[in-house]
Amino acid sequence: MEKPNILVMEDDQTISAALDMILTEAGYDVDVAETGEAALELFNQKQFNLLIADLKLPGIGGMEVIRQIKEKKVKTQVIVITGVGTQPIAEEALALGAHEFLPKPFTDDQIKKAIDDVLKHHDAGPFQLFTLIQKREVLGVLSRAADDEDFWNDLMELGSKALDKYQLIGDAKGDIASGDLKWINENVWELNQKQLEFIFKRL
Repeated sequence: MEKPNILVMEDDQTISAALDMILTEAGYDVDVAETGEAALELFNQKQFNLLIADLKLPGIGGMEVIRQIKEKKVKTQVIVITGVGTQPIAEEALALGAHEFLPKPFTDDQIKKAIDDVLKHHDAGPFQLFTLIQKREVLGVLSRAADDEDFWNDLMELGSKALDKYQLIGDAKGDIASGDLKWINENVWELNQKQLEFIFKRL
């Protein structure tokens, strides 16, 4: 079988070099682009199974690259990696066709699992779409809980009822309201420091 081709679009050379090494050792064929322009040029030269895209880039931004890639290369899967882990950004990336949203910093195991999941389930059927919506909604709840004192108080007083406006299954609502870190890690991803603030305070 041919190795899956992965393009890493990341302007931080430390991160791109680490991803290049990790993914090459895992058996992938890896190219690296430090700008959006370089990524688009590489897409004109060869086909990629997966784009790992940082969003904050010099010149053409990562979101615009994703938009152009999905317009022309609809079979290319996209994983967004970003240090700006907010719900609106996640929603925009998913709306453009991204298949996974991974906040920085992430571990080697997290990125490898995300790649494995995306490449194995490259046809975005109802279950995958449902899973992406759950991840987006959990990310939004935890980020809001860390910033919005009124929302925090509602969670403390009302529990899962405070989450009725979010597109979450019943188990997810209960586990978020109770601060079940194990469930969140298993079903979403390991959290960044800001999102962990809510869990620690809840516990």
